[in-house]
Amino acid sequence: MSVLSDPRWGEALSHLPDYLGNHVRVSLAALALGLAVSLPLAILTRNRPAPRGILLALASIVQTVPGLALLALFYPLLLLAASVTLAWFGISFSAFGFLPAMLALALYSMLPVLRNGITGLNGIDPALIEAAKGVGMTARQSLAMVELPLALPVMMAGVRTAAVWVIGTATLSTPIGQTSLGNYIFAGLQTQNWVFVLFGCVASALLALAVDQLLGLIESGLRRRSRLRSGLGAVGLAALVAATLVPTIGRSSQGYVVGAKTFAEQYVLSALLRDRLQAADLSATARSGLGSSVIFEALKAGDIDLYVDYSGTLWANQLHRNDIKPRAELVAELKTALAKDNITLLGELGFENAYALVMPRKQAEALGIRDIADLASHAATLSIAGDYEFFSRPEWAALQKAYGLQFGAQRQMQPDFMYAAVASGEVDVIAGYTSDGLIAKYDLITLDDPKHAIPPYDAILLLAPKRAGDERLQAALKPLLGKIDIATMREANLRASGNDANSSPDVVAKWLLGKIKQ
Repeated sequence: MSVLSDPRWGEALSHLPDYLGNHVRVSLAALALGLAVSLPLAILTRNRPAPRGILLALASIVQTVPGLALLALFYPLLLLAASVTLAWFGISFSAFGFLPAMLALALYSMLPVLRNGITGLNGIDPALIEAAKGVGMTARQSLAMVELPLALPVMMAGVRTAAVWVIGTATLSTPIGQTSLGNYIFAGLQTQNWVFVLFGCVASALLALAVDQLLGLIESGLRRRSRLRSGLGAVGLAALVAATLVPTIGRSSQGYVVGAKTFAEQYVLSALLRDRLQAADLSATARSGLGSSVIFEALKAGDIDLYVDYSGTLWANQLHRNDIKPRAELVAELKTALAKDNITLLGELGFENAYALVMPRKQAEALGIRDIADLASHAATLSIAGDYEFFSRPEWAALQKAYGLQFGAQRQMQPDFMYAAVASGEVDVIAGYTSDGLIAKYDLITLDDPKHAIPPYDAILLLAPKRAGDERLQAALKPLLGKIDIATMREANLRASGNDANSSPDVVAKWLLGKIKQ
C-alpha cells in the first residue's frame, strides 16, 4: 500500500472542516482584538518616548513566554475571573477553549503591530505634516487624511507578521480545549500517527502562507496606490474566511462532549465512550488533548460532559491527599468528595493505570533490582525520564520521601518516546504506566512498590454536574463498567502504539468495544 493510499489521509481530511474552521475563527478573533488594542496604543504613544518604551518592552516580554505556557496561564486566570463575576454579579462565562486562546493569541499579535505602527507614523516626512497644518487641518484631520494613509503600508507589514504568528501559535491551543489544526498534531504525536502530524503541520503552514500572501497583496496595493490590488487581496481574504467558516455554520448541536487527556489510552477510551453513546442513539463528539487539570475543571464547569480519569490522580491533585488507602475505600471517599461538587463518579471500568517505575528486564536482573527499594541504592548512577508533569506531581515527591530516590540525571519527554528511550539505553528508568502495552513490547518490567508510595489508579468514569440526573446517558454507559481488564487494556494500548491505519484510536476503540461485548 502506497503512502498516499493510507486510509488515515481520508480520516484526516474528514476532520478538516471542523479543525480548520475553528482555527480560522480563533485566529481571526485574536488578530482583530490585537489590532483593535495595538493600533490606538501605537497612535497614542508614538510621540511619547517613556510610555512608548514601556509599551514595547511589555510587548517584547510577552514574546519571550512560550506559546503553550501563555495559553495555559490564561485558563486559571479566567477561571478565577469567572468565579468572581459569578459571586459578585451573578454572571459567569466559560474559561475553556475559545476565550483563553483568543486572549493569549491577541497578546502575541501586539508586538509587530505596535512596532510597525509607531515606525510607520514616525517615519513620515515632517514637512508633509507641517503642510497639513498649513492648510488648516486639525491634528485629528492630519492623522486621518495624511499620516495614517502614508503609514499604512508599513503598518500592513506588521499585520502580516502578526497574522503568521497567530496562525502558527493557534496550533498550541488544543490542550486548553480550543479545537484547531493543532488537534492533528497533538493526537498524532500521542498515537504515533505521523500522517496526522504531517497533515496538521502542512495545513497550518498553507493557511499561514495564504493569509500572508493575500495581506501582502493588500500591502502592495497600498504602496502602489492600486485599488485593484488592495481589492483583490481583501476579496481573497473574505473568500478564504468564508470557505473555512461556512461549513461549520449552522451545524447541529454536538450533543454530549467526551473529554480526553493527552495520551493514547485516553484517545482510545474517549472514542470508545463516543461510539457507545452513538450506538445508543445519543449524539456525541470527542474533545481530546486536554491537560490533566484543565479537563477536570472543564467537567466541573460543564464544558465537557464526561471523561475517564484515574482515582490516584484525583486523590492527589484534586483532594490534595497524600495518605494511601485500600482501593475500595479510596474510591468510596473519592466518590463522596466529588459529589460535593455535583460530579458523578459513575463507576470503575475494571483496570488500573498507575504510575510505575519501569526498566529493562536484563538491566534489572544484572543489578539485582526487583523493587523500588532495591533501585534506591543504584539510583545515583542511573538516569530517569518521566512525562511532562510527573516530576511536579505528588507521586514523585512521595516516592522520593519513601525511598530516598536521588537519580544521577532526570529528563522529561513525550510518554510514547520514553519506552523507546529506556529500551535503547538512552535512560535507565522511566516513570511509565502499568496498563501500557509497550512494557511487554520492549521486554521491560515494572518495579514493585513495597512501601505503597503510589496510590491506586483505577480508571473511573466521571459525569459533569449537569448530567447527574441524565438517566439515558447513564444507562448507555453502565454496560462498560467493570468490563475492561488490565490485559485487554494493555492490548488495546499496544495496538494504538502502532503506525498504521489499524492503530488509530477509532479503530482500536471499535476493537475494544467488540471485546467488551464478547
